Amino acid sequence: MKTGVGLSAADQLSYNRFIANEAHTRGLAVALKNDLDQVTQLVDYFDFAVNEQCAQYDECDLLDPFVAAGKAVLQAEYASEYQSTSGLALLCNEMAGSEFSTLVLPLDLDDSVAPRGCDD
Repeated sequence: MKTGVGLSAADQLSYNRFIANEAHTRGLAVALKNDLDQVTQLVDYFDFAVNEQCAQYDECDLLDPFVAAGKAVLQAEYASEYQSTSGLALLCNEMAGSEFSTLVLPLDLDDSVAPRGCDD
């Protein structure tokens, strides 16, 4: 992946581990957000994962190492197709058994649509 600033995947991995270790040193929990390419290398360092749009892009299975490690995965979806009752039902059926906590939010993160989850 080209970042435009001369950073490599190894640099990102190193930085993520540093952040996790520093958080734990201070007694804090820390989440891995959206770094799907490095999940397997980072699952032992992070306490839970936060992901956006893994269902929309069919990549939720990449977060399975967190579930296997007994760690939470918090997932947000923004696609308009999930905003309707029937769309939410389809999403929740797709996510059934995944052990993810799924929330559907408006893309603008405003109050235009009330947040809804699969556990509602």
